[in-house]
Amino acid sequence: MTQYVIVYLGGNPPSTPEEGQKHMQKYMAWLADLGATAVSPGNPLKGTQTVHSDASVSSGSNTAMSGYTIIDVESMEAALTVAKACPFLEVGGTLEVSELMKMPG
Repeated sequence: MTQYVIVYLGGNPPSTPEEGQKHMQKYMAWLADLGATAVSPGNPLKGTQTVHSDASVSSGSNTAMSGYTIIDVESMEAALTVAKACPFLEVGGTLEVSELMKMPG
């Protein structure tokens, strides 16, 4: 098996608390359906700080990345199938899927 990271980008905030709860229920059901496939499920990001090449720091992100999930599946095709079923797409978000490379050591 190979590990893949699904990165969450963008997305529209819910217009009501009820809409947010409904979406969260769908998202949690999707994660539950992944079972052991989800090595590191649902990792939202907050309070991002960016360190620049001159070592200066600024608040916020240079991207729209809001979180990630790591899955363990047989192939990129399988990873894309998992991503295509993610409810994050229903709120206008985009998902990037990448194979995680193993580093020596």
